[in-house]
Amino acid sequence: MKWVSVGETHEMPRPEIVLGFHGLCLVKPVDDDDWYMGSLYDDGSIDCWTPYGNLYEALRGL
Repeated sequence: MKWVSVGETHEMPRPEIVLGFHGLCLVKPVDDDDWYMGSLYDDGSIDCWTPYGNLYEALRGL
């Protein structure tokens, strides 16, 4: 899984939960309380760009 930010690419920790929504996804990494919104691609790769403090905030961000 990759985290993509402005001008940089970072490797993210292994995901604990991935919720897919028609090309978008919410990801909760192992050992991290934040949720991340991103793109879920057909090959299974994920680009995350926005962190949220909890699942409620992340769902509202969709």
